[in-house]
Amino acid sequence: MKYVLIGRGKMGSLIRETAQAAGDEIQAAFDINDIDRLGRLGKVADVVIDFSRPGALPELASYVRRTGTPLLSGTTGFSPDEFRQLESLGTAAPILWSANYSLGVAVLVRALKEVSGVLKPDFDIELTETHHNQKEDAPSGTAKLLIEAMDPEHALRPVYGREGNTGKRTKQEIGVHALRGGTVAGTHSVHFFGPDEELELTHRAASRQIFVNGALHMARLLPGKPNGLYDLQKILFGDKA
Repeated sequence: MKYVLIGRGKMGSLIRETAQAAGDEIQAAFDINDIDRLGRLGKVADVVIDFSRPGALPELASYVRRTGTPLLSGTTGFSPDEFRQLESLGTAAPILWSANYSLGVAVLVRALKEVSGVLKPDFDIELTETHHNQKEDAPSGTAKLLIEAMDPEHALRPVYGREGNTGKRTKQEIGVHALRGGTVAGTHSVHFFGPDEELELTHRAASRQIFVNGALHMARLLPGKPNGLYDLQKILFGDKA
């Protein structure tokens, strides 16, 4: 496989090392500081892999539309308008976006879709996410992914942390709490609190390597797919939505 890599941070560097160790080729690599050079690049790769920042999206979108190269994105922190721009690229190429490329998280999302509908009428839901002290966005993209899995109709109101006299908790809210510190790769816990019982589902990432392995696995599945926007659920489980 041949890749164009967007992002030279920790994830980008690990993707480069892992891909090259597997015999894949990195045809070009850019980050937010030289992303304008992408405009002079032709179609040289099977997939563009983007683990950068939302600011790279305009140049990246222009490249995908011009060359039709499939895009795998793990960038988080998009505004609603930016994410709509990303979605619209599905008219030009197959686009895969996920906030988390761990297979375990994909299964957690699937499980939450199944159990939350049963528990929501009587259980309170709280979500905590923990990441390293260099992470810039909060809550994490994975946390948002889990919330969407539990509440696709957006019937619950997210409450981000609590302070002061906020009044009693209502059934119409979902608590979201972000912790930052050290070198934690990522921990996400969903708590369902019911009468006299609690169900907790937790995923812990020991290192970034699990995300890299998952991303490269999915990148190999992307070429040849029809144009459109995909997520891990759609590819792994055949979801239509």
